[in-house]
Amino acid sequence: MFKADFHIHSHFSGDCITSLDQIIRTCQKKKINCIAVTDHNEVEGALQLKTIAPFYVIVGEEVLTTSGEIMGLFLTKKIPRDLPVDEVIKRIRDQGGLICAQHPFDKLRSDALQADTMEKIKDRIDMVEIFNARTALKRTTEMAREFALSNHFPATAGSDAHAAFEIGNAYVEMPEFTDQSDFIQALKQGKVFGHKANPLTRIGSIWARITKSKHHNN
Repeated sequence: MFKADFHIHSHFSGDCITSLDQIIRTCQKKKINCIAVTDHNEVEGALQLKTIAPFYVIVGEEVLTTSGEIMGLFLTKKIPRDLPVDEVIKRIRDQGGLICAQHPFDKLRSDALQADTMEKIKDRIDMVEIFNARTALKRTTEMAREFALSNHFPATAGSDAHAAFEIGNAYVEMPEFTDQSDFIQALKQGKVFGHKANPLTRIGSIWARITKSKHHNN
């Protein structure tokens, strides 16, 4: 069985300073044996981790579209940010990737996909993240669950970890899979577990963004 956290960031995200080694050590400590590294508008960290991790790593990317962020999984190369959501979906598909609507409906995130966009793209996505440990409002999580259930989408979950200690705050227990071709069937048999992250964890993301910005400007 896989204990899988499908939403993890590394220092390749602008708001995260977690090293690849820290991700590996934390996953081993928490017995997480499958992860998706989904950095903001970048796949390099995921590609590097895939070559060194002693567990299954999915190369993912949280891509900022003109309608909000959408997640591609099983990618091979970076997709540029700020394209229309239809174009990003096409580029994910062109790579043979799968499409996840992560933290949808979240009114507290300016980059979350909202109801009008979700309705527009629902025939082209593969799964819905029904539990995100960093989603603050219970109603938002309920809306994601209801959308997945009513549209018969497999459910995924992730910690949205921007610090190593957050890894495993949310995960899916599911049968093992080998690639994207049998991933969806395995996910349909999965069970979601998790708990909400402390809201103060967001301060770490803000600090990381400020620190990186200062370093870049210098």
